[in-house]
Amino acid sequence: MNLSALLSQTAALFPDRPGLIHGDRQWTWRELDDRVDALVQALSALGLRPGDKLLVMSRNNAALFESCWAAFRLGAVWVPVNFRLTPPEVAYLGSSSEAGVMLAEDCFADHVDAVKAASPKLREVVAIGRARQGEHAYEMLMSVNAGAPQAMAQVDADQPLWYFYTSGTTGRPKAAVLTHGQLGFVVTNHLADLIPGTTERDCSIAVAPLSHGAGIHALLNVARGAPTVLLASDRLDPAVFWELVEKHRVTNVFTVPTIVKMLVEDPAVDLFDHSTLRYVIYAGAPMYRADQKRALEKLGKVLVQYFGLGEVTGCITVLTPDMHSADDADPNAHIGCCGRARTGMEVAILDADMQRVPAGTVGEICCRGAAVFAGYFNNPEATEKALRGGWFHTGDLGRMDARGLVYITGRESDMYISGGSNVYPREVEEILLMHPGVGEVAVLGVADEKWGEVGVAVVVATQEGLTGAALLQHLEGRCAKYRWPRHIFFWDALPKSGYGKITKAEIRRQLLERGDIT
Repeated sequence: MNLSALLSQTAALFPDRPGLIHGDRQWTWRELDDRVDALVQALSALGLRPGDKLLVMSRNNAALFESCWAAFRLGAVWVPVNFRLTPPEVAYLGSSSEAGVMLAEDCFADHVDAVKAASPKLREVVAIGRARQGEHAYEMLMSVNAGAPQAMAQVDADQPLWYFYTSGTTGRPKAAVLTHGQLGFVVTNHLADLIPGTTERDCSIAVAPLSHGAGIHALLNVARGAPTVLLASDRLDPAVFWELVEKHRVTNVFTVPTIVKMLVEDPAVDLFDHSTLRYVIYAGAPMYRADQKRALEKLGKVLVQYFGLGEVTGCITVLTPDMHSADDADPNAHIGCCGRARTGMEVAILDADMQRVPAGTVGEICCRGAAVFAGYFNNPEATEKALRGGWFHTGDLGRMDARGLVYITGRESDMYISGGSNVYPREVEEILLMHPGVGEVAVLGVADEKWGEVGVAVVVATQEGLTGAALLQHLEGRCAKYRWPRHIFFWDALPKSGYGKITKAEIRRQLLERGDIT
């Protein structure tokens, strides 16, 4: 099935129900489907053919939402980029993806120019907003092609439809190739595991860029006819968020732990009715226990955690609402757990020889199943490494108990060896966050003449006068001393990526720049 059939099926079922809400604007499912048909005809006239790449750079808006369905329907490949990237970064993505057409908001003119300079295959530019000389205006194309008949390309299950760029934490970003068949499975799987029972009477809100995980989540809601609400600004204001939740009776949201923390700690959470929320899905990183408890106390049993990477579009494990509890003594609390294997997926903990390790033993988290991507575009070496032995290798370390529940201990690259013993920073961070004066923390290993490596903790304190000595006292009896950080620094904030994740590479760079480590 061409994945864009999800939109046309929903438009046929619920033509006059809202499908997308952005500020004071609303589009029905019929309007969205018709606009996608118009865009397909416009892009075809510009020379975009099945298999060609459509590079898209935009903040969350209707055009970004429509562009993916148009690319899918045309049989082309959607290549969205995070709008927070710099012109050189986007130039690399445009060139490496071999994009032929670029769709960009008019506020990103510098990025467009950078892509033009770096990408010999780029032929046409479509501007969302004001078009410059040589560019095409998005709404003008929509107007000229209004009423276009539907032209849905026939596709194979393994035909690419989305280049999902990795975050590039271990080098330059790689284009994970997602296919029509794979995403068909992912949508079905997400509906079963993340937001079961969703119908046209539900409503979603997008707080993250549709270019990545939030875009995957939008597909699920389209499949069930639930509208998606977009924030009017690219800056997240918790008060505005909670007001929209109340106004549109929002039932589900996809986000990351740092944003959940921000939303539930803001006083606005108590000013608006959020009782309609059924699923608050967090991914990208495990949620610290202290933050998890606060969210459960404020929102009730609505948290859903999933673990996964772009290469498997999140389909590795799930921790459902009934597997969360704010009570540490509750056996359903599953503290530190990222859940069970996703429906239709197999998860294993493997050693360096790709053999399964005994229950409770730390190894690499690997998976296989229909959610696994087709490989990296134009990067056979990385593809072979990621898919060796018939498994997708996540690069994350963890352990599995006898019941099949998975616990992440950290990235393979985060682990360090101190005095011959492996230290997993995630576990130390969890304990430090139990201190009431710690808001955020990152622990990383640095070189040490005596021990080989030792831990450094960078802390954002919420308690005035908090000291390193107090934190070490807090670790006493809770954490083996070889795992204690040898150096503790206090910062006003921790650097984060465009997806809201704490970036340890940037922390390390700043520590070096400040002379705190060598």
